[in-house]
Amino acid sequence: MKAITMILLTLFMTKSCNQSTKKDLEQTQIQYVANTRGFYQKITIQNRELFISKIRNEEGKGNATPISDTDWKELVTLFSKLDLEKINTYEAPSQKRFHDGSAMADVTILYKDVEYKTKTFDHGTPPVEMAAFINKVVSLENNQ
Repeated sequence: MKAITMILLTLFMTKSCNQSTKKDLEQTQIQYVANTRGFYQKITIQNRELFISKIRNEEGKGNATPISDTDWKELVTLFSKLDLEKINTYEAPSQKRFHDGSAMADVTILYKDVEYKTKTFDHGTPPVEMAAFINKVVSLENNQ
């Protein structure tokens, strides 16, 4: 009987944690910005919506596009694996941005009223620890 109770408790805890992460992501703002002198891209995710801007200094976020359930579930999974306290310590795997070989990029996550920001990295080559998450965020623009 104790074994059954433990199994049920484990399943309940796992399900509630997944629901919590999903709700947390819905209350989170994710912003990816990449730019050089002649290129600008800002992707914002908030409340299951995607906003894309290619105009520097544009007021507002632009038009909202809903994120599909499949993409949203993948984002929730990848977001749950992030250690937000450490994202500002992750090193960029390349330095092409130092000589205009690549656009500079960074990610800012506003989570529970706390802002977490990565160090600058090359657009298209995010830090290894966040690569899956950042690549998913960037890929959402192509799905629109």
